[in-house]
Amino acid sequence: MISLPTPMEKAENLSKELGINLFVKRDDVMELALGGNKVRKLEFLIGDALAKKCDTVITRGAFHSNHARLTAAAARKAGLDVYLVLTPPGTFDLQGNILLNELLGAKMILAKDREEAIKRMEEIAEKLRREGRNPYIIPGGGASPVGVMGYALAAKEILEQLQEQGVKPDYIVLATGSGGTQAGLVLGLKLLGADDVKVVGISISPDKKEGQKRVSSLVNQAAKLLDVNIHVEPEEIIVIDDYLGGGYGAINKEVVETIKYVARREALILDPVYTAKAMQGLIDLARKNYFGKNSNVVFIHTGGTPILFQADELKDYLSS
Repeated sequence: MISLPTPMEKAENLSKELGINLFVKRDDVMELALGGNKVRKLEFLIGDALAKKCDTVITRGAFHSNHARLTAAAARKAGLDVYLVLTPPGTFDLQGNILLNELLGAKMILAKDREEAIKRMEEIAEKLRREGRNPYIIPGGGASPVGVMGYALAAKEILEQLQEQGVKPDYIVLATGSGGTQAGLVLGLKLLGADDVKVVGISISPDKKEGQKRVSSLVNQAAKLLDVNIHVEPEEIIVIDDYLGGGYGAINKEVVETIKYVARREALILDPVYTAKAMQGLIDLARKNYFGKNSNVVFIHTGGTPILFQADELKDYLSS
């Protein structure tokens, strides 16, 4: 579904201003439907669905979900039907990811919250089975032991790219929510004997304890699937929940200022739900000397560009 490796860029201007060596892993530029980190997970998840001879994929997400959009795209590319259970609140106008879901022909169903969305997925799957279909349910965010494999493999890619530049990373920073991307990186680094590299998850939804629990559970489940002797405790996982900014999906002035700041320094486009909050955290932590002067820090750009064209709140802060 994608050509690898994705680019690894040195953010020269931000590096000078922040006193660190900042590299950006450009997982936002993958070919599939405007790209994003979920594609790496979906390569394994859709592969699993095809191996099980499934004909339909069902998943859930927020109204602006990148995971939903990319699941729709990956399913269509594999010749599968797709159902997306989306949770309000949100604007369901044909723009951003909603527009792309419509173009891809995904069947979109609304649910009031996460619990109802999970229930609706099971109901859809059961209805399809009665009709003789073979559905495959993907958890929100692709956060499953199978999905974790995408970023376990990406850890090797990251280390190899930096090694070519004579760089050893000290930190990898990313937005963390459902936990699959962070879990994959933690697992991959451990498998490679590089677990001295610290994986810092800037939370965009769960609090610290819940985030640590999600990530550690996924690491351990994926390790069991691989039959390797790796186990992590929640306390070993780094999750920072200081940059939630009013909660999941909430857009405030600080988030928009981060988007503008990074765009004007590096021409790097962030989204207001995931990457801008992660970058806001990275910038603040760098200014507080969390990483240490001249540390080598990798920022995972997990995509999300379509959300910029779906978030009406941006206009209020951009015009102020």
